[in-house]
Amino acid sequence: MPKAGGSYVATGFYMTEEPCCVLASIHVRVYQPIRQMIMAEPEGWGVVMPSLLPTSTRPYARIRVPFGGEIRFPFRRGLLVRLTLAVFACFGLLQLMTVGALIVVDEQRKRRRSPAHFPHEELPPTTLDGNTLQLFTYGADLYEAMLAAIDAAEESIFLETYIWKDDELGRRFKEHLIRKAESGVEVYLIFDAIGNLVVPRAFKRFPSSVHTLAYFPFRRPRHLLDPRRYALDHRKLLIVDGQTAFVGGYNIGQLYATEWRDTHLRITGPAAVRLAQAFVDFWNRNRHAGQQINRKYPRGYDAALQVRGTDALRMAFPIRDMYLNGIDNAEHHILLTSAYFVPDHSLLEALKAAAARGVDVQVLVPWTSNHIVADWASHAYFMECLRAGIHIYGYQNAMIHAKTCTCDGVVSTIGTANIDRLSSVGNYEINVATFSPALAQQMERIFEADKTNAFKLTIEQWNSRPWFVKVSERIIKPLRFML
Repeated sequence: MPKAGGSYVATGFYMTEEPCCVLASIHVRVYQPIRQMIMAEPEGWGVVMPSLLPTSTRPYARIRVPFGGEIRFPFRRGLLVRLTLAVFACFGLLQLMTVGALIVVDEQRKRRRSPAHFPHEELPPTTLDGNTLQLFTYGADLYEAMLAAIDAAEESIFLETYIWKDDELGRRFKEHLIRKAESGVEVYLIFDAIGNLVVPRAFKRFPSSVHTLAYFPFRRPRHLLDPRRYALDHRKLLIVDGQTAFVGGYNIGQLYATEWRDTHLRITGPAAVRLAQAFVDFWNRNRHAGQQINRKYPRGYDAALQVRGTDALRMAFPIRDMYLNGIDNAEHHILLTSAYFVPDHSLLEALKAAAARGVDVQVLVPWTSNHIVADWASHAYFMECLRAGIHIYGYQNAMIHAKTCTCDGVVSTIGTANIDRLSSVGNYEINVATFSPALAQQMERIFEADKTNAFKLTIEQWNSRPWFVKVSERIIKPLRFML
């Protein structure tokens, strides 16, 4: 067995053709006293000749400079840690600078943006197990239908939204809801407090006849230490009298009425109570004292129409599982539309596996969304998808905010969850899944219409993007785990 031979100083000469060369000494502890070791370097790089000489037990580093000079300084074991932190700090600063540059570019782009235009049509309603299903792809049509449902309410109105803008349309909704509350209808409103930070406080004030919940995830200081509490309420629901329900990607605001392409579903019939109960459960869990909703709605199982909700606090992510199950069981085609396409490893591998077994996988994303950092993060997946045989389409001339998928002309989902980590395992989300060939055919029709306003991305096109774009994408790439 080798025995420790004490403390030594390793010194090394680095020979070059330059007049200045540096000799460095580092205090180390070794097992046999090694007096000299010569190691040859590749030709042109010189020779390193370390030697070990006895020295004191105090650790220090020594740097010898040409012509007899020498610099000594204490050797600290935490140096590697500090260097590592410095590297991460520098890279983080580089990311911040890149994000800042992207935001500046995005603001300039928004100023030059022309009015949005995109194809849309009014589709006929379909039926499923005693329910009438109506798809909406144009915000102005949807909002009129929602306001009409509010005006017709007799017992209760449940409204939940992520963003509620203080503009002409937002004020119309507020006025209609207050009017119904003053007439005796029970009105309950939920909106995300963080999602509406920029909305004036005055707009978020309602009379006492309207029950409101501004959802904020942190109620106590200890909640800051719980990762589950960082979830936002990203759901968009309207349920009237437990008989008519709306769910989908539309927030409330004039911008979304004509400038954004989104998808919403109206359910009229017994299945509406599934969404009503989802609203009640969320309200009662997060309500203020004395404001519990005591209405009871029947629970049960419906194979043809299912409601799936992501619940961060309970660590339940059925929407993600629903997507994985649908992708894994597809045999012919998958038509996926997502406002922000930042899939986790399992979802990406499922899509690639589907393409590998011959399924026609088509993914439609906004080429220029309202979040430029999310755009850059999604770009990190494009080459891998293209090489796997997944077809990617970039939607143009408008922001497409839809969160939909249909497979094999049979199953479909419409809701609030994007294909990103925030929706999959983070925020509160809600989707409806249907087993309806009639609705799936309409979803395919919508997808084909959207493709007329999109271009198909090819490997050659993607490889030819400018070098500085590629560099910025690589810098942004690690942020995809936060999106």
